[in-house]
Amino acid sequence: MNDVYDTDLLQWSEHQGALLRRRAAGESIDEAELDWPHVAEEIEALGKFERSALASHIATIIEHLAKLEASPAIEPRIGWQETILRARADIEDVLAGSPSLRPTQDAVVVRQHGRALRLVTSSLALYGETPRVVVANIRYRSDQVLGAWFPVG
Repeated sequence: MNDVYDTDLLQWSEHQGALLRRRAAGESIDEAELDWPHVAEEIEALGKFERSALASHIATIIEHLAKLEASPAIEPRIGWQETILRARADIEDVLAGSPSLRPTQDAVVVRQHGRALRLVTSSLALYGETPRVVVANIRYRSDQVLGAWFPVG
């Protein structure tokens, strides 16, 4: 069954999950069927996925806050606000499932600024827009990114 890991991850994970449930229930199983190295790898990958999801949502919020602040465009401002609201709700879900990520939020906000602002600069350039403020100088605090705050204008 270990070779199935490389060819059909869904089938492998369902089989490994069933084996682990049977073992947890006290049933005797063939220990050779448990693919411990890959089970450990997948558990670690889940944690990485949660950290990545948090960073992605935070970057999205920073990007759209900066578009609201820097773009002279009238539209799609409401769309940017909706995206921010959705990303903030997604962060709530991530943190509800992985509350140990909560203490990392401030560092993630700091880390994601550069990536998000580069995207804003590129996006404005694609539309031929001259930013109303210097995009590289934009900085948001965690409470602005994660709270209900929106830039004025």
